[in-house]
Amino acid sequence: MSAAPAVLIQVRSVSRRYMLGGIALDALIGASCQVRQNERIALVGPSGGGKSTLLHLMAGLDAPSAGDVTWPGLGTRDTLRPTRIGFVFQFPSLVPWLNVSENVALPLQLAGIGALAASRASAALRRFDLDGLALKLPEELSGGQAQRVSLVRAIVASPALVLADEPTGQVDHATGAHLIDMLFEWADEAQAAIVLATHDPVVAERFPIRWEMTQGRLRVPSGELVR
Repeated sequence: MSAAPAVLIQVRSVSRRYMLGGIALDALIGASCQVRQNERIALVGPSGGGKSTLLHLMAGLDAPSAGDVTWPGLGTRDTLRPTRIGFVFQFPSLVPWLNVSENVALPLQLAGIGALAASRASAALRRFDLDGLALKLPEELSGGQAQRVSLVRAIVASPALVLADEPTGQVDHATGAHLIDMLFEWADEAQAAIVLATHDPVVAERFPIRWEMTQGRLRVPSGELVR
């Protein structure tokens, strides 16, 4: 009997409260879930429902107000990025004074793989049909192009998990479908897991697992809760 896929992330009874002008805002309330190696998970729900908050906590970019997040298959919070988790932000996050190729190579530079950074960045851009943008600055890109470059930057260091916040939000349906095709193809080769937040039901239907978030509460399918 083959072993069960490794658990990459465990989220247990996690809440996140923010204070805004002296008012407490609960962005996440008692969320529990887990992500295993190779899983494909779509995170769906209305804007303001807590999807971005959950992704940021899973990436170690934020800390919970209650509960805990651990990364048994990835390491500690201090060692997650850029080689264990790749993150795609919802809003523009490219470094404005670096061109596209340099932006994509940045995670490799930060990981101390500078000698191979340029060639790996070039190969990743070519794989996602973006090599023609290599020398452009972020200000020269459309919103959709910037999102696609950000996705390439997230996978260039071959992470075990990609967390993507609305990566198809600024592209048309055909381009979004092609982008998901290429992301799945890459993930199959890398044996990587994907958790992708989306408002697009067409995109969500491509994923075998779907989690729903509404008003800070996470609902996952029976059998997917943390054990």
